[in-house]
Amino acid sequence: MTYTLGVVMDPIAGIKPYKDTTLALMLAAQARGFALRYFELPDLWLRDGVAWGRARPVKVFDDKQHWFELGAAEDLELGRLDAILMRKDPPFDLEYVTASYILERAEAAGALVVNKPASLRDCNEKVFISWFAGLCAPTLISRDPARLKAFHAEQGDVIYKPLDGMGGAGIFRVREDALNLGSVIESLSQNGRQTIMAQRYLPAIVEGDTRVLMVDGEPVPYGLARVPQGTETRGNLAAGGKGEPRPLTTAQRRIAAVVGPELKRRGLLFVGLDVIGDCLTEINVTSPTCAREIDAAYGTDIGGLLMTAIETRLKNRPAA
Repeated sequence: MTYTLGVVMDPIAGIKPYKDTTLALMLAAQARGFALRYFELPDLWLRDGVAWGRARPVKVFDDKQHWFELGAAEDLELGRLDAILMRKDPPFDLEYVTASYILERAEAAGALVVNKPASLRDCNEKVFISWFAGLCAPTLISRDPARLKAFHAEQGDVIYKPLDGMGGAGIFRVREDALNLGSVIESLSQNGRQTIMAQRYLPAIVEGDTRVLMVDGEPVPYGLARVPQGTETRGNLAAGGKGEPRPLTTAQRRIAAVVGPELKRRGLLFVGLDVIGDCLTEINVTSPTCAREIDAAYGTDIGGLLMTAIETRLKNRPAA
């Protein structure tokens, strides 16, 4: 049986095909026989409670120069798609939230949306670790400058970051000397008007911030350690970190075993856990990356694993 898969993403012409996880997922789906339909956020709308999209057939290629071909656009009821991948990158702003409402109407009409729209809204990538506090370093989520400063006085060496960023943007380390503490808190919290995160600095970051990919609640056996370079604190690849594929450690497997069942319960089929040392630091649910680097190093087929999970759900869905 041929399934139709919609993919909501940033403009495909602007991706880096050699490292883009969304392209890897699309290649895996195409190899399984899925018919692909391409959408950007402005292509989605609601009319009288029905989710619609401006769909374009797309073929994808594992080619750095020519990685996609688009067909003619047509208006399509999103509920007619068998499945939809929501792969739009943050920021998690009102436009993203609105798209999740549209996709939730598509879900109600019968489409399987990955990840589940309500869970995308509920599971902020920074805040969601609070459901697993026993796996995390000391963490404060607040917008109160006095409380954020007191956390530094208590912990001594602290990472401050916004709740809606990605790729290491807006992350600051304030060491024991508290240099620029006030300025960092004022800037990130917009003088107490915006909630931010503070976490105790983890020295194990020098060994890497490891992305552990979870497919249907189970970890891929290998992760990608993003190792900071030079004097940089951040390991994010977008911030200049060096990616080193590695087998999962015992601590990483333990964290995955605890978090996995809750991800599955919430309909979060494709998730990236960020682990430093033996501490969970973030749970990425919007558009997890690093699949291509892991696949290249170990011959895994992470996109294929996700397509298997999707196919299983489609085969087991109730008859209309």
